Amino acid sequence: MGRLALYARLVRLDKPIGTVLLLWPTLGALWMANGGAPAWQLILIFSVGTLLMRSAGVAVNDYLDRDFDRHVKRTAERPITSGRVSGKEAIGIAVLLALISFCLILPLNLLVKQLSVVALGIAVTYPLFKRFFPVPQAYLGVAYGFGIPMGFAAIQDTVPPVAWLLLLSNMFWSVAYDTAYAMVDRDDDLKIGIKTSAITFGRYDVAMIMLCYAVHFGIQLFCGWYFGLGWPFLAGMAVAIGCSVYHYFLIRGRERAPCFYAFRHNNYLGAAVFAGIALDYALR
Repeated sequence: MGRLALYARLVRLDKPIGTVLLLWPTLGALWMANGGAPAWQLILIFSVGTLLMRSAGVAVNDYLDRDFDRHVKRTAERPITSGRVSGKEAIGIAVLLALISFCLILPLNLLVKQLSVVALGIAVTYPLFKRFFPVPQAYLGVAYGFGIPMGFAAIQDTVPPVAWLLLLSNMFWSVAYDTAYAMVDRDDDLKIGIKTSAITFGRYDVAMIMLCYAVHFGIQLFCGWYFGLGWPFLAGMAVAIGCSVYHYFLIRGRERAPCFYAFRHNNYLGAAVFAGIALDYALR
């Protein structure tokens, strides 16, 4: 394979699900913070920045997890683990993408820049949490949702309490979908000794996933009420709740393929929530 193709695989350009799971809550936060559609330049900055930072994050993740990934069937052929991309190359790519992402926010205010440093720190330390933290997916949820406070900061030059509440909601959603993802690798993770929520929750894994969905939806509904959102938002929430019910039927058998499909299907859940928000403001 050409080097560029290998680098594209390293940063998961062939698997955009991770990017869109970050993007939906970030866009929702921008719409809520602005009281409607923000300037297209802001949408572009946050959309491209989300892609770049997710790509940088997975490059660092693969570098730090290279000794673990070779023992997991699903990850054994990743570019670093298979030896086709060196660790130095991966770190160099991650640094380059992070710098480009930072350049994107240079036109924005100081608070956004300060939060971006925090976001970078959380993103690059997430892989280490799998060594000792029983539910590293919660930490991942903070990393995946940090575009929320940054979006509010970009528009309002402050981060109100409701923005942190939305971040908390995203954390519960991340625990839900990434636990389904972790159920795919549970046997391998037990052998190599890393921590995941699927292992920590044990036989209550399905129940905990559904509980996390419920908390996520509860917080989202409260925030929708706080911003005065009406029936379009509620319609989007209804579709999202329907998606979570569908996920229950997928994961209750704890089979690898349906669990992985449930994880990927969260794209539609996130899209439904955002569509409800966007439509609500558009119809005003």
